[in-house]
Amino acid sequence: MPLSPPTQRRRRPAGDERTGLAGRDFLLLLAATVGTFSNYAPLLSVAPLWSAQGGSGNAGVGAVTGVTMAATVGVQLCMRWLLRRLSLRQTLVFGALLLGLPTFAYPLSTGLGWVLAVSAVRGVGFGMVAVAGSALVAELVPAHSRGKAVGWYGVAVGLPQVLCLPLGVWLAEHIGFTPVFVAAGALSVLAAAAIRPQRRQGESGGSRAAKSGEVPLRPFGRPFTVLITAACALGGVTSFLPLALSDSTAAPVALFLLSGAVVVGRWVAGVVSDRVGTGRLLVPSVLACVVGMGGFGLATAPFGDGAVLSAVAAAVYGLGFGALQNDTLVIMFRRAGPHGHGAASTAWNMAYDAGTGIGAMAVGVTSHALGVDGSFTAAAVLILLAAPLALRDARTENRGEGPSAAERPAETPTHMPQ
Repeated sequence: MPLSPPTQRRRRPAGDERTGLAGRDFLLLLAATVGTFSNYAPLLSVAPLWSAQGGSGNAGVGAVTGVTMAATVGVQLCMRWLLRRLSLRQTLVFGALLLGLPTFAYPLSTGLGWVLAVSAVRGVGFGMVAVAGSALVAELVPAHSRGKAVGWYGVAVGLPQVLCLPLGVWLAEHIGFTPVFVAAGALSVLAAAAIRPQRRQGESGGSRAAKSGEVPLRPFGRPFTVLITAACALGGVTSFLPLALSDSTAAPVALFLLSGAVVVGRWVAGVVSDRVGTGRLLVPSVLACVVGMGGFGLATAPFGDGAVLSAVAAAVYGLGFGALQNDTLVIMFRRAGPHGHGAASTAWNMAYDAGTGIGAMAVGVTSHALGVDGSFTAAAVLILLAAPLALRDARTENRGEGPSAAERPAETPTHMPQ
């Protein structure tokens, strides 16, 4: 006699325990993201400082971040080829190891050649982590929860930058560089261990999408240009602010405020975008970046009050750059259409990472003639020149051109979790 329905054991959907916001795989992804970015974030400033310890000039110091970001962008250009051979999970694991293991080699030498070589390998690892990690968010969480999932992923990315970027500089100056390198390397290696490298059936679709995605820059031209210009300023600040401020506590405080303000700026821009439409904060965010970089120029000038001015400049620039990140990404997603979010994400990451590297190298080179304060001021002028592009994009979005809101991909990160 068949069992009555109430006594039958209800079958749970396949993978129920492993999918969704509370699923094991997504929580492990968040943990791995915190680990890898706890390696990446502090070394944005600590690795250039280590090179300076070896006697490198400003050009060499800037080249450390520049080489890291060049390798990051280089591997991002090769992701289509790479994902034919590796799953997203495998890519994330190998990327975390390539980011973490070379970090243990920094203490062997402060020579510029050695530091650049180690940084290049780490850049390859970070490029793999950045692409595979964000793509896995869409793989591990159902479409109806992807907005929140991207928000939580943003928190996992942002918190290490808020905490570890200034903490790394403080620890290097007060305890020593080697403990920072060892801790950062260990965190990334542990992150690799947190990811289950098995390829799941549901992952193949995302891999196919990633393989087939080209990077058509034409629809993204204006937001790409605005973002890469503002990111250049970030690269210069993270690489040279600790060297340019005489007060040893001023740079860690400023970097802490900058990183925290970026997270706040992204969240605020998301709320505004949801309520009144995308692009409303494009022009204000660009102008905030201009004012912030001008403030950094004053803070590092011989007559400036470095501690106070750098803190204010960091808060203003961070809010503007955070809002700019959110709005430019949403605009790129809209223009890519519902099937082009992979291309939009790749283009956005390339602008961010390339800008960070170019900015660090540019400040290193120009500071010989202008000083660090003059280079920061020049960065402010460069961002101001991009303001007309932001204005045109804001007007385009306000007219409702491009894909409609209904066509926007489900995983578009319009806001951080509230």
